[in-house]
Amino acid sequence: MLADLPFTIASLHAAYGAGVSATEIVAECYRRIATVDDPGIFIELFDQADVLEAAEALQAFDPAAKPLWGVPFVIKDNIDAAGKPTTAACPAFAFTADRDAFVVARLKEAGALLIGKTNLDQFATGLVGVRTPYPVPRNALDPAIVPGGSSSGSAVAVSHGLVTFGLGTDTAGSGRVPAALNNIVGLKPTLGALSASGVVPACRTLDTISIFALSVDDAYAVFAAACAFDAVDAYARRFPLAPLGPAAQALKIGVPSKESISFFGDAWQEAAFDAARSMIEGQGGAIVELDFGPLYAIAQMLYDGAWVAERYTVVEALLKRDPDALHPVTRAVIARAEGFSAADAFRDMYCLADLRRKAEPLLAGVDMLCVPTIPTFISLDDLEADPIGPNSRLGTYTNFVNLMDLCAIAVPTGLRGDGRPASVTLIAGAGEDARIAALAARLHGAAGGTMGATAWPVPTPTECATDAAPGEIALLVAGAHMSGLPLNGELTRLGARFLRAARTAGNYRLYALAGGPPFRPGLVRSEDGAGINTEIWALPRAAWGDFIAGIPAPLGIGTVRLEDGADVKGFICEASALPGARDITRFGGWREFLEAGAAAAG
Repeated sequence: MLADLPFTIASLHAAYGAGVSATEIVAECYRRIATVDDPGIFIELFDQADVLEAAEALQAFDPAAKPLWGVPFVIKDNIDAAGKPTTAACPAFAFTADRDAFVVARLKEAGALLIGKTNLDQFATGLVGVRTPYPVPRNALDPAIVPGGSSSGSAVAVSHGLVTFGLGTDTAGSGRVPAALNNIVGLKPTLGALSASGVVPACRTLDTISIFALSVDDAYAVFAAACAFDAVDAYARRFPLAPLGPAAQALKIGVPSKESISFFGDAWQEAAFDAARSMIEGQGGAIVELDFGPLYAIAQMLYDGAWVAERYTVVEALLKRDPDALHPVTRAVIARAEGFSAADAFRDMYCLADLRRKAEPLLAGVDMLCVPTIPTFISLDDLEADPIGPNSRLGTYTNFVNLMDLCAIAVPTGLRGDGRPASVTLIAGAGEDARIAALAARLHGAAGGTMGATAWPVPTPTECATDAAPGEIALLVAGAHMSGLPLNGELTRLGARFLRAARTAGNYRLYALAGGPPFRPGLVRSEDGAGINTEIWALPRAAWGDFIAGIPAPLGIGTVRLEDGADVKGFICEASALPGARDITRFGGWREFLEAGAAAAG
């Protein structure tokens, strides 16, 4: 029965392949909306007849040509839909959009069906989801808890399974906090990877469209469909879109130290994060505790610094003409910008640059960060007593991310001991969206349970392709460029992604070369050799020249044969480097050599 059909891309496409029509799915979507009966989710729910017309206009089911064929979705009402009002949750600000936002147009071209526009904290200012003149959306799991903001309506709609995915926006955590509060995935892409054309900005230099979905696979599929360079958007950036592959075998994951982590007294949340740390270690990750002090200082600047003036640029005319048109809390937050000067803005820019420089060593020593998405839960009663403080607490682990130009993904990690949803956010450098999504998919699958507020079980993550995609070159690495080792960042900064662990054919020897740090191995073909454990990464062809240019003698790139007989480009070493080098073939690989403590022993 359609009432039991999970609205995931895979389930919908299986149903379509079995003969279910898009018009039937649209009808089921509207039936679910009526059943949930939450007047706060939508600012505008489109006429069912119009959506049915769009469904009927789809050509024959072809998920290869249209990867989101017949998939229903919603958008936050600060994102334009052609012919529909954009309100940003402020009726006095509303205008009718003459075209779809760039990303919305991309998703429609991919076959997705837009159902309506959802509620939000007014002008995307807030993390609670209640700063709206419309009815407040109910948290999908517990109506006593805030729905999370500012992308409240989109997150709640996805959590209930009303649609497959929802678009939000994210400046301070609006695409991650609601995900944690509603037990779903929230993907905050690298700034500029998704066009902001057709989006009412909050802070234009920091904003990105974000994606809510029930699974990482679905969130990343939507990201892939929406991701394209938009020359009209002055803040758009060109990033190679890496397919979602498997997670690397060995990663260093930075977490807040015991001294710098804060749960505001929430023992259940602390226990849930400890459990998530254990899950990461179970997936092969190594936990590295870091002092998050510099990151917290950066986070503080988002609302206490001159970035509030960016929000002011959007509403200045309305605020001067009709200040009562704004929600009182929103007005209080944004009007603070009137006290800032141009000199203040420059001082804050200098301060941010200093803090980012201090934070660089934290990030340089790990492959990614893992934080609690939220430090604790906030109730509606909490906000009634204090409209500002609880909102700020929700941004503890989110506010610094966009200011640092990082990408992030919030992912459920099961249930806390009190039954509330647990969630962590994985964070990495710009362009590393695929890398964090790969580990997030593994964590979500390992956590199990159900998706959102539905009874649908978390699916097993799709088996990822382990071959290079078109536009990539497979590269074998045998030493310090492997995951979790000192030079891996040289690959990931160029957009490389992990494909698989691999073993060479049995005619190679491995040497620990003289010099270092970083200590480096040399892989040499030899008739009396052995198989060596290595990794294969996919490097964008466009980055190949830059990577090759940085390889020092005596290393080079040649052709390496694998134990299955396949040949792959990979690191090799000149024989001239062997005098003075140590033969470490017996360890079976560079990582095994390091783990044995042999490097320190000399």
